[in-house]
Amino acid sequence: MIYYNRFLALIPTLLLCQWPPFNHVALAWEPTRPIEFVIPAGSGGGADQMARLIGGIAEKQKLSPRPVIAINKSGGAGAEGFLYAKEKKGDPHVIIITLSSLFTTPLHTGVPFNWKDLSPIARIALDQFILWVNAETPYKTAKEYIAAVKEKSGGSERMKMGGTGSAQEDQIITIQLEQVLGIKFTYVPFKGGGEVCVNLVGKHIDSTVNNPIECASNWRAGRVRPLAVFDTARIADPDWKEIPTLKEALGADIHYQMLRGIFGPPDMPKDAIEWYIGFLKKLNDTPEFQKYLSEGALKSAFATGLEYVKWLEGAEKLHRELMTKGGLLKK
Repeated sequence: MIYYNRFLALIPTLLLCQWPPFNHVALAWEPTRPIEFVIPAGSGGGADQMARLIGGIAEKQKLSPRPVIAINKSGGAGAEGFLYAKEKKGDPHVIIITLSSLFTTPLHTGVPFNWKDLSPIARIALDQFILWVNAETPYKTAKEYIAAVKEKSGGSERMKMGGTGSAQEDQIITIQLEQVLGIKFTYVPFKGGGEVCVNLVGKHIDSTVNNPIECASNWRAGRVRPLAVFDTARIADPDWKEIPTLKEALGADIHYQMLRGIFGPPDMPKDAIEWYIGFLKKLNDTPEFQKYLSEGALKSAFATGLEYVKWLEGAEKLHRELMTKGGLLKK
């Protein structure tokens, strides 16, 4: 009887040794090393701020078993970052935050890259644009500023419009202003939106069309003044709702929104994509991230899968049309 009981006690051990499948429950994928978060833009801009915030919230809320490490690769209007991500084929530990240079950079430069080369993960938000001037200037309204721009449009001392990159979102909007209002700026490109706003504060340029988040701190410090929003409606957040739309201010219906999305390298494993979608959903729901969206006047627009892909297809078509009209396509 003693031997029989001992044999029964050994059965579980024997089963585990002879039939490994019973001891190997398939686990969902999760990061096993630090996540490299590529930013195809300069430091201080909207993409940089969002990526670093995501990394900080992930650490604070313990949303990832491994740290999320932000790295800037802004060369060639973001081409450096896009090509880097493209070369990391199949690597589940690399993701990239994207803005509309995802479309504009290849269309303008001919760099061998298309958003379809990457693995779409999620659209997090849509960013808006505001016409800003230095707070020490006399211009209280968009109408007053544009009148001053028009006065100088025909001479050599045109007003300077600062923006992120050449042939990117900021220059597209600037060209739209010129075409619709019959004015001319001298466009001055910078590496990132943070640098743009610093130069506006320093009076090295006369205006910008920066994203709200890129000038928010200087606005609250009283250094810059928002004149109009490039959207079909005013920003709903209480802090921003007094800023008129461009159509209200000037009668010109110019509106434009920029992508804040996340991609993985080509052929990213499906289980890794699913992990990142879950990770980003949890992050999107945190009070810290919702506060960031509100304070930076970003539109919450979380989308994944087919919805995200269809939006990307439409956005690519729109940018081709805008850049064709603005003479910005590679010749």
